[in-house]
Amino acid sequence: MHATTTHIRHIQHLLTTKIAQTFACSLILSRIDYCNSVLYRALMTTIHKQQRVQNNASRIVLQMPKRTHAKPLLEKLHWLPAEQRIRYKIAMLTFKVRSTLTPAYLNRHIYDLERQCTWSLATQALFEPFTRTNYAKRAFRCSAPDVCNSLPRTVLDCVLTLTYTRQPRFDGLQKY
Repeated sequence: MHATTTHIRHIQHLLTTKIAQTFACSLILSRIDYCNSVLYRALMTTIHKQQRVQNNASRIVLQMPKRTHAKPLLEKLHWLPAEQRIRYKIAMLTFKVRSTLTPAYLNRHIYDLERQCTWSLATQALFEPFTRTNYAKRAFRCSAPDVCNSLPRTVLDCVLTLTYTRQPRFDGLQKY
């Protein structure tokens, strides 16, 4: 990935910000996002490596010096930090599995658990299986319930509404 960022940096003076962002998303961030859900609960050193690549990409896109602080640049580009990207990807994958019941190999690992809240409204939660090791907690069957059950109630209400009252073909989230 270092070679890709170097190539983009060499031609950045020829590109507009929009085109540079498109290059960065297609060449760099797509590689970061590929299978990054398996990095859930991974060592922070591994996640920091991804974050450094993403920070470097944001500096290249916005044509900033190498020592510029990256957090405002990520906010300007509307990019999530690496750890939040991982959680977001797991949440979106879980939403897609629950709403379309596909792919079947992932759908069979997620179980709904209905429980009563203290304010007596039924909420949908996902069953979190017991595991003995931290490595096993990184599997989709454990990470999906962990991420989705930790979402705020307002988000869960929106997701449940979209999931259970949707039309046969819902394209609303396909853009994101």
